[in-house]
Amino acid sequence: MNELARFADLDPLKKPVNTLAIVPQNRKITALGRKAYNVMLSIAQTQGVEKESYRAPLAEIVSGIDYGSNDLELIKKHLRAMASTIVEWNSPTTGEGTQWTVCPLISHATIVKERNQNFLEWGYAQPLRSELLSPAVFSKLSIGMLSQMHTHAGIVLYEICTRYKNVGRTARQNWRWWLPVLTGQPNSERLAKTEYRFFKRDTIKPAIAEVCFITDIEIELVEYKDGKSIADVQFYVRHKAQTPLPLKSPPKPVDLSIIKKAYDLGINEDRAEELIAKHGEEDMKQGLIELQSRMASAFPSPVRDPFRYLKATLAGVQQKLVEIPVDPAESAQTVEFESSKKKVEVKAAWRDEWLRRQKERVVALLQELSQEGVKELELDLARELEFKQSHPSVIKRLQSNGWFHPMVRHLMIDFYAKAVLSDDWDKPSSEALLDIASETKS
Repeated sequence: MNELARFADLDPLKKPVNTLAIVPQNRKITALGRKAYNVMLSIAQTQGVEKESYRAPLAEIVSGIDYGSNDLELIKKHLRAMASTIVEWNSPTTGEGTQWTVCPLISHATIVKERNQNFLEWGYAQPLRSELLSPAVFSKLSIGMLSQMHTHAGIVLYEICTRYKNVGRTARQNWRWWLPVLTGQPNSERLAKTEYRFFKRDTIKPAIAEVCFITDIEIELVEYKDGKSIADVQFYVRHKAQTPLPLKSPPKPVDLSIIKKAYDLGINEDRAEELIAKHGEEDMKQGLIELQSRMASAFPSPVRDPFRYLKATLAGVQQKLVEIPVDPAESAQTVEFESSKKKVEVKAAWRDEWLRRQKERVVALLQELSQEGVKELELDLARELEFKQSHPSVIKRLQSNGWFHPMVRHLMIDFYAKAVLSDDWDKPSSEALLDIASETKS
């Protein structure tokens, strides 16, 4: 059976337009959190708008963990986030929808155990309950297709673009409007430093690829310039070929098995989600197997930071320096090296120079932050170092002398660059190295 047919739904989730472009106000929304929320909303819609609270076996909402152990904490974390995440509910089209509302994703959640089975009970804020469960204007979403997606941006883009598949295009919005909507991050001074090219590379393009590969629509990014810079973006939307629909089936529970395994190996759930979003579930599974084996052997030395080890494994850091392709037509203008060893040395020098400039750029961004922004960032870094069990003297220097202390400066540069640029902020592209090379030659 065609993949699209296997995951389509006769009874799709009807998601109100006001809930498609939600903007979190106080904390990040994750892909797993959004998927679980969609499953809960689908179940609630089948139970009816007249109820004030909803109830379902926990196994129908999440799977892949042991409900009789501390694994319930993984679920409770997402439920706490749903109940405490304040969002603005907006339509992706300006002026569409009947109201603007700000409230939490759910009003409450309770886990109860009856006859050796866990049940989840939850409810929605009164101002939105009727609109959530019996919407007048909505996007019809395949809960089956949503279950196959693993990035927050991909999920959101599918939800929004499906709303406009009969129109052929989404509304045109400034790219900064899309930034918190697709990343699931609250607006902040740090997010405001994000550049469009990195947002496009790290968020938009992977989300488009995911939507086109998994779902029943194809989308295309359209950019509009104001002068030399990109100002607005929108997405063209096309139907894929029609496929036969399967029999109606209930929503697929959100699989937490990979997150659980990462958690058991000492990796924070949020970080595990980030790695899944970047590398995919299959690579993540293989990486965790390798990490578990390496931790069991403790050879040649114990693994001190499971997250960094796994991240390096997934990134394939054992690969050699980026090879710079040489156009045969320009071979007469290329640098002649005496040996392969000399080539590696020269490329390493190019990389060092590029990295030096990149660090200067990050420092300049840090120095532009307000005093309050710097304090908030230092608190975030301190929590990060405490979680990693860094040496107490490093944390003490940060708290007493600030991020510019020699013991802390490099840690803050890496921490902030990953937030505003990307996880690969310190890995130059071939084009970037060629730019350095051309300057050196001149």
